[in-house]
Amino acid sequence: MMLAMLHEPRWSLEGVSELPGVYLFRDGAGVVLYVGKALALRARLRSYRRPGGDGRPMIRFLNEDAVSVETIVTRTEQEALLLEDALIKEHRPVHNVRLKDDKSFLMLRLDTAEEFPRFRFVRAHERARQADAPGRQRLFGPFANSRALRHTLSDLHRVVALRDCPDSVFANRSRPCMKHQIGLCSAPCVGLINREEYAVLVARAERILGGDIAELEQELDSRMRGASEVREYERAGAWRDRLAALRRTVERQGVRPQDSVERDVLGLVRSGADALLHRIAFRGGRMSESRSHWFRSELPDDELWSNVITAVYGAGRPPPPKEVVLSAEPADPEFLGRLFGDQTRWIVPQSGERRRMLDLAHANARAALSQQRGLRAANEEALEALADLLDLPGAPEVIDCFDISTLQGRHTVASRVRMRSGHLDKSGYRRFKLRSVAGQDDFASIKEVVGRSLRRGAKDNELPDLVVIDGGAGQLSSALEARAEIGAHEVPMVGLAKARAERSVQGRRKGASEERLFLPGVAEPLELGRNSPVRLLLERLRDEAHRFAIRYHRKERGRIRSQLDSIDGLGPVKKRALLSRFGSVAGVRAESAESLSGVPGISPRLAAAIVEGLARPNSDA
Repeated sequence: MMLAMLHEPRWSLEGVSELPGVYLFRDGAGVVLYVGKALALRARLRSYRRPGGDGRPMIRFLNEDAVSVETIVTRTEQEALLLEDALIKEHRPVHNVRLKDDKSFLMLRLDTAEEFPRFRFVRAHERARQADAPGRQRLFGPFANSRALRHTLSDLHRVVALRDCPDSVFANRSRPCMKHQIGLCSAPCVGLINREEYAVLVARAERILGGDIAELEQELDSRMRGASEVREYERAGAWRDRLAALRRTVERQGVRPQDSVERDVLGLVRSGADALLHRIAFRGGRMSESRSHWFRSELPDDELWSNVITAVYGAGRPPPPKEVVLSAEPADPEFLGRLFGDQTRWIVPQSGERRRMLDLAHANARAALSQQRGLRAANEEALEALADLLDLPGAPEVIDCFDISTLQGRHTVASRVRMRSGHLDKSGYRRFKLRSVAGQDDFASIKEVVGRSLRRGAKDNELPDLVVIDGGAGQLSSALEARAEIGAHEVPMVGLAKARAERSVQGRRKGASEERLFLPGVAEPLELGRNSPVRLLLERLRDEAHRFAIRYHRKERGRIRSQLDSIDGLGPVKKRALLSRFGSVAGVRAESAESLSGVPGISPRLAAAIVEGLARPNSDA
């Protein structure tokens, strides 16, 4: 690679190569404003300096803020793409596209390894489980919401009579349930259908949810017409209802194109600097994914499209399908063609079915952008109100919240959750194992983790604008001690105590208190009203910190329990006896085999196995 730095005011083109590469616009302080790639660097940069005679809008931030441009020449277009992706991750330029997923969709999961499988509701991220058990689990969807999914499953059962009861009910039935009587279940629980016959129903359900309904559709239609011809209208109506349910089941999977071409439809809407991309993926003749990504950019449409395409299909991501439908020609179509090859067609439709698909993507994008802007406005209002309440110099940009999780003083862990501009920022999440605290001591635990976090923040120049402690005056006092030891006096701190039920002297319930906000040096806490924007914001942050801490704590407990569970001959009763006698796994590990054999049910041979098992290098307390 060849590097060329251009330091002339308002960025000069002098010395810029015609070869492929990456360019970085910088401001006067050297901060990277934007990273781009080009098939020919000089031609691309020259296009930014045109006075607008070709209709290309000028980019305001290049005229006002950019002082220099740095170019890095690469040997190939693929190298340019890889380098651009790495530089965006390194510098996080404010004008580049960084996609953020909006949510995980509901799906149906079928485990064919079960003797009599049933459909279960899962989230889209459960795809990972399917990958862990290839050939056993299948996922169908996604579905927009739980109501649509339940309706789909209800219609499916009218066509294919699979069980839907949980295993606990299935294993304890002695006679068929009412669903069998009305034709919605084949009653495998009481042996009215064998495994082979039930497997035929499962295969039919898989074909239906996969979009293959032609054969069954023809069969149901034939039965409906046959019953009508012999004037059995009630039976014909039943077949008609099943046929309608079958069609609704597939229709709820999404738009059904007339062909089976693998296709992505990208709808992009903009409002000021806000932009939202909605991607609809079609695979196997049906919609397989629908997802929104929000970002901010002031780039013109063609430049933005070029960035969006490489952000969606760039380095380390799945390649584009055979056809990508979008609303405008991207900049450098030749570059994209050479980058992704001739197997992908980039289509800007004007009419027909593809245009209707694009209109659908635009409609989803407009709705999602409106929702995103409404949420951001609410967050801004809450942050301004929080600044007024705490007498801060301005709305806090970065807020950290700390929570402690423990179980009777054992396996104590802590979490830090970060909120940036009112949005949860998972890149700022941290987990802590307590180093200096033994037993259950929330105050000392808070002091340790807050001190560790502030010390690292001061070192990296990333101190938050506000720290929220999950707890009352005692926890807040411990956090303030940690702040004083670090010397980070400029970081404001508050404690947030949960609402609690208040009782009278006789023990009768008087009602629930409001959320209380503890401030340094103030004796009485502030009560936050139930509908207060500040309360809703802080509750969302505190609840996320609690969730993150609990999840980590459960993981640690499960990992520790597995050390005893992996010892042959040590069942639940004996394990409970050991933990009751010695308090924890660490306590068991500290004992000798002779001491362990004194516990009822623990033989000398088993005691020796326990000592050996807990002494293995991977047995981490």
